[in-house]
Amino acid sequence: MAEDDDRIRSKAARLRRIEHRLYNTPAGLRVSDMAADCGVARRTIYRDLMALHTMGVPVWEDRGRFGIDRATYLSTIRLNLNEAIALYFAARLLAHHSDEHNPHIVSALDKLAAGLPDQTISAHIAQAADVVRARPVRADYIRTLEVLTRAWADRRLVLLRYRAPNRASTEREVAPYFLEVSRSTPAAYVIGFDRLRDAIRTFKIERIEHADLLDEHYVIPADFSPYAFLGNAWGVMDDAEVSVHLRFSAEAATRVRESLWHHSQRLVERADGGCDLLMIIGGIREVLPWVLGWGADVEVLAPPELRAEVATHAVRMAALYRDENSFSDVRIGG
Repeated sequence: MAEDDDRIRSKAARLRRIEHRLYNTPAGLRVSDMAADCGVARRTIYRDLMALHTMGVPVWEDRGRFGIDRATYLSTIRLNLNEAIALYFAARLLAHHSDEHNPHIVSALDKLAAGLPDQTISAHIAQAADVVRARPVRADYIRTLEVLTRAWADRRLVLLRYRAPNRASTEREVAPYFLEVSRSTPAAYVIGFDRLRDAIRTFKIERIEHADLLDEHYVIPADFSPYAFLGNAWGVMDDAEVSVHLRFSAEAATRVRESLWHHSQRLVERADGGCDLLMIIGGIREVLPWVLGWGADVEVLAPPELRAEVATHAVRMAALYRDENSFSDVRIGG
């Protein structure tokens, strides 16, 4: 009996290994490769492939190579209560972040809700799916995202027609290295090597007018790390490093202390109850709206260009509100 249990466990582990290897090898594997990897005879691998097929794994075969159809593959995971809560938080963030009806988000949340045993958590995740489902459909955006997803997964180049703000559209052959979402706005980005610029560039997916998958494959350089690339970015744009020095009022300081805003941050307490926040970040473009959101409770001490931008916005806002009677005829809701 013990030998049978060991054999079952060994087969189960081998099936998981084969399934994992097949899924992560888009071009497929030969039976001889899998047999050598698992240390078993080729006839055993043939039986294992049949077992995976019987279990519902979408195994394909083409000229002696076997693989898994990623488009129809469904993974199985088991979660404890605390892990389920972690995914619940992720689902809530996903619902907040998505400003369109993304059917893949809806489907993923529906499946996650159906697979969780805790009814309270699963019900709230199902409601998060309903929130996304009720939003408007943007078919062109979904198609572009699907093309980029396939290109990134299969390491294939993609031809983009991209429209930067206030510029004419350009065609780019791009090798996607990473897909990223903005933490502050409902937006997604693809980071990759752009042949037109001969450099790594960041493209906002909402600005991609059209995307076509190309047959040419690429290799992500071994020394490229998206986490290092985005290490100093406030969001997804990694511009030249700048040292930022912000002075917060006592009224705002409590909220500032509650969060880690950037991994480089350093807080300096002030005698008046306020605090100074010092950071080294990649450029000021993305941090500017966040700074403006604090209104008069923050003063920019550095860098000068950020201080000037905030001052310019302050002057424009003061001009808007200078004449208190300018909006006297406006009625909210009618």
